[in-house]
Amino acid sequence: MFEAAEYIGIIAFTMSGFFVAVRSRLDLLGVLVSVFLTAFGGGIIRDIIVDRTPYTFIHAAPGFMVLGMMALMIVLQFHRRESIENRLLFILSDSIGLISFSITGALVAMENGLNLTGVLALAFVTAVGGGITRDVIINEVPFVFKTGFYGTIALLVAIVLYGMEQLGWVNLYTTSLLFVAGVVLRIVAYQKKWSIPLR
Repeated sequence: MFEAAEYIGIIAFTMSGFFVAVRSRLDLLGVLVSVFLTAFGGGIIRDIIVDRTPYTFIHAAPGFMVLGMMALMIVLQFHRRESIENRLLFILSDSIGLISFSITGALVAMENGLNLTGVLALAFVTAVGGGITRDVIINEVPFVFKTGFYGTIALLVAIVLYGMEQLGWVNLYTTSLLFVAGVVLRIVAYQKKWSIPLR
């Protein structure tokens, strides 16, 4: 389950990072940095927190997946498409990446025997850490701070997964159902412009 969610998240966040780079009119090096930070940043922070070698540093597949996906998007000229089309694809890819990495962060936390606080922290960091790092480097307000229900959904997914673990319900089917529900919730929240009011 971990590897499946990790690879789905990497592919989705590769697309997300690509669209952000194109929107910011970065050159090829800038696109590479944006893509790699978005796809790997959160997972690297997660693994360092639990004192293990980052997954992407000991497996070759993630790096090749990112380069291959980026090359495919360039060949298909996604960097030249109309912004509205890229926007729709960006929201979908970013939502998939968010939920995938929320799940992997929570799974790693539970595997290491962390309590609910630790599960929430690792899920959140894994889901948004790469995007925050990317946005800071390209001098933008991090996406997670501009949309009120973004990070909240990562935390909700972590809470549900933690509850499922306590009940012994974590398996491929229940985790897949949680993934789909999380992605749908994120997309609906975006379309409905849900947010948590300050007061």
